[in-house]
Amino acid sequence: MKIKYIYITIISFGISFSSCSDFLNQSPKTDLSENDFYKTADDFTSAVNGAYSALQESNIYGNWYVFGEIPSDNTRNQLSGSVTSQDEFDKFYIDTQNSYIKDFWTAAYKVINRTNTVLDRIDVVNMNADLSARYKLECKFIRALMYFNLVRVYGDVPLVLKEISISESYSILRESKENIYNQIISDLKEAAQGLPISYSLSESGRATQGAAKALLGNVYMTLHRYSDAETILREVIESGQYSLLENTLGGLNIDGYKAVFSPTNHNSREGIFEIQFLKGGYGEGSNFANNFAPENSGTNVVALGSTGGNNIPEMDIYNAYEKGDFRRDFSMSLGYYDNRKNNAWVESRYVRKFMDVPYQSGDANNNYPVIRYADVILMYAEALNQNGKTIEACKYLNMTRRRGFGYQTTETTPIDLNTTDKNAFALLVEQERRVELAFENHRWFDLIRTGRAVDVMKSKGFSLNSTNLTCPIPQKQIDVNPKLTQNEYVIESR
Repeated sequence: MKIKYIYITIISFGISFSSCSDFLNQSPKTDLSENDFYKTADDFTSAVNGAYSALQESNIYGNWYVFGEIPSDNTRNQLSGSVTSQDEFDKFYIDTQNSYIKDFWTAAYKVINRTNTVLDRIDVVNMNADLSARYKLECKFIRALMYFNLVRVYGDVPLVLKEISISESYSILRESKENIYNQIISDLKEAAQGLPISYSLSESGRATQGAAKALLGNVYMTLHRYSDAETILREVIESGQYSLLENTLGGLNIDGYKAVFSPTNHNSREGIFEIQFLKGGYGEGSNFANNFAPENSGTNVVALGSTGGNNIPEMDIYNAYEKGDFRRDFSMSLGYYDNRKNNAWVESRYVRKFMDVPYQSGDANNNYPVIRYADVILMYAEALNQNGKTIEACKYLNMTRRRGFGYQTTETTPIDLNTTDKNAFALLVEQERRVELAFENHRWFDLIRTGRAVDVMKSKGFSLNSTNLTCPIPQKQIDVNPKLTQNEYVIESR
């Protein structure tokens, strides 16, 4: 693999953020060389924050919908002239030169290198022992998160656990998925034992014990280790740190669900781990509002800036919502009224879930929810069902379902689902995850995890096969390190 791209000078990538409200806001130290940098506790604070900050980048979570939604039956891409990079995901003909697979690989290993640098160097610095230990565990959480995404996208990948030189990089080959998952589990177990339960407001958004346990639960679900998943997810639920945000009492409404995604309600009790964004001209805003607004919609959908027309919802997801489910019209729209044309209706589907008034183009306040409590609740329900506890599983599925239909999560309602049929429940929770977590980049990985991706997508007219469930290794990596092997990726006739 090209590891000259993996070996990164952290300073050159801005260990950044300036100023005001959260732990991400640190002054850059771009005038220092790498060897001059890692000398003080403050240097390592900046270095760890730099690892968090890199998660914001378009090639990590800014464009994660390309990997998590577009290959699924939820969304499709916007074709623009001869540019087909996203269309290759939508129709399963990904080329080894595809810019998204190339850029994600590079960006993910950049984050991993940042964490490894901290882990390798922090012990020699004179600093508070508790803070040093916490920083190491935060880095292990971030490293595990990156490897979890890498292994789900590419399968076997190089396992880099220390700082490496360019020459060393050429000897690193792909490690088996099993070994990658073992390392992910090891890192997350450590983080789950030693990270803080919570932080002060000024440091909210950092990885917690709950975040590590919830991510570990997702890993166990992916590996079909349902007993382990049930145990660790129950710990998250019983911790008392998290809850679903409730709808307002007094009538059917979707206020609780809306509050989860409010651009002014970061890191709520439902948010277990969110990528932090802050609008205001700091260079830390999110691009979702502009990126998902319909192309050529002007200021009708998003008040300022460009309109990308990306991540277009399919009618299949619109029709997946049942009558009375408020989540549909909050999460997506079939179009907009054009104030340039006497408010004429323009049919142009778009994701509404991450709307905000940007400070400037691509500078909105929406955090990205990597893990939220609703996801944990539904994974737990799925694990219970797989472990033969279907009746108990219904209780948890109904919590998110009730809120989606406007009720309180704990009241008995007319839309409650109850079954003792394990196979029937598996489909019910799959459906509930689809509508509850729509456009949060879970759908494709859920279909792969449950072994249903090929069958579900073929039933909806897509041409694909089992080799299309992992992406090709970027050709750039193989060019600089010919010892790397390529994934089999067979393109069906279209």
